[in-house]
Amino acid sequence: MAARLDIAERGRPLGTPLAVWLNFRMVPFLVAGMSKLWSYTLRVRQVGFEAVEDVVARNERFILSFWHRRLFMMPLAYPFQRKDRGVAILSSDSRDGERSAATWRWFGIHAVRGTASDDGAKALVRMILAVKQGWDFGITPDGPRGPLMELKPGVVALARKTGAWIIPVTLAFDRQFELKTWDRMVIPLPFATCTIRYGTPYRLPPKAEDNAEAVRLQRTMDELEAWAEGITTAQT
Repeated sequence: MAARLDIAERGRPLGTPLAVWLNFRMVPFLVAGMSKLWSYTLRVRQVGFEAVEDVVARNERFILSFWHRRLFMMPLAYPFQRKDRGVAILSSDSRDGERSAATWRWFGIHAVRGTASDDGAKALVRMILAVKQGWDFGITPDGPRGPLMELKPGVVALARKTGAWIIPVTLAFDRQFELKTWDRMVIPLPFATCTIRYGTPYRLPPKAEDNAEAVRLQRTMDELEAWAEGITTAQT
């Protein structure tokens, strides 16, 4: 059984026992179940996966970096079985964060509690600890509320301080629709083809310059996004 991460105290009541059961047990169960059933209809292809497999084979940690609008179905990008560990995400201490953490738990994804926008330093410390304990990490560097596809510095700082590999990744669907949300969340239609494209893994030296590395990662992720958009456009 995978080890559990210590989570931050919420410091606020979650409601009555019935409300807790409905909001943080039943709803996450239903959402996760629907998402899994949806994913089973997809035809999945991988591009650049061999380099990621090499990192895993060497038992080294990595950070998957992807835009928030590609979050749905992103668990497909992590098909690994790590001994005692797996992949973790940052989830806020709010009620929404609790619901999110409970949902991801059904995918075997564990939550480090904290909010980068409210207390970035504290959240970064918790993420560093998680990676040093042996967890991989998944980060949406424009989350949780944007601006859309503008990279915040967390990925670069985490990689520099832990020595973990940065692996930019995106998902592309040949048939999809977009939600009218701040991130224009991309949802595949059932039975679509899902292509997972991984960027080339790379490491940062301890004395890397964060701003320059952020520009580099932004450029790479923009290129992946343009590629993903091209897949969809080619089918329309």
